[in-house]
Amino acid sequence: MNPAVAPNAILDCLRGQIAHLESASQLKRGVLPFGVAQIDERLPGGGLAHGALHECAGGGAGTVDGAAAALFVAGIAARTKGKIVWCLTRPDLFFPALAQAGLHPNRVVFVESDKEEDVLANMEEGLSYGGLGAVVGEIVRLPMAASRRLQLASEKTGTMALAVRRWRRQTEANDFGQPTASTTRWRVSVIPSEELPVPGVGRARWFLELMRVKAGECAEFEVGACDGKGRIDIFSRFADRQDQTGRSRNSR
Repeated sequence: MNPAVAPNAILDCLRGQIAHLESASQLKRGVLPFGVAQIDERLPGGGLAHGALHECAGGGAGTVDGAAAALFVAGIAARTKGKIVWCLTRPDLFFPALAQAGLHPNRVVFVESDKEEDVLANMEEGLSYGGLGAVVGEIVRLPMAASRRLQLASEKTGTMALAVRRWRRQTEANDFGQPTASTTRWRVSVIPSEELPVPGVGRARWFLELMRVKAGECAEFEVGACDGKGRIDIFSRFADRQDQTGRSRNSR
């Protein structure tokens, strides 16, 4: 080792090489953009990487936020091509809600198991099969070793892996902070729906948190829930607030 070369410089060089390799892999596999500039610009390659593991959870331990997380994932899966394998232990999905998020039941193969370990095994089997749009798994815990297996299986075939973290009790939500091999980590919370000029219920809205992304930065968004094509959009007042913040920073 050349003593004239600072250790920090070597580490920076290695990080750059790793980031380059990861970017090349993503370009080869392609990405699935959200079609929302404020979100896509936060993701390397401009979208969710195919051939990678992504995980999502509700903002709280309640069923409402958990359902929003499932619909967010359903919208992502809906925009992929091919059949979807959805692995779960509790068959409590509401099919009309999935269809409203763009994912029609005729595209989905549901695989029910008694134990979470079997859900993880079924996810890995589906990812290894290849030719699918995405493999979704509803799980409470995602150990590092299991997440690495899912990530490797996803990389091998290019099939997107989507882990929906569902809690039965508040104490289980603490596991969401543990490290995993996922490429992105999201959290979804329900906020008051869009206001209408007349009495009624407007489009559902979510507070969407990008809590982790490889080679990227965390971010927060207020979005309209998935439409019939699985697409979300930025809530207008939130977009205006971001624009104002950007103008303020540029004027300094």
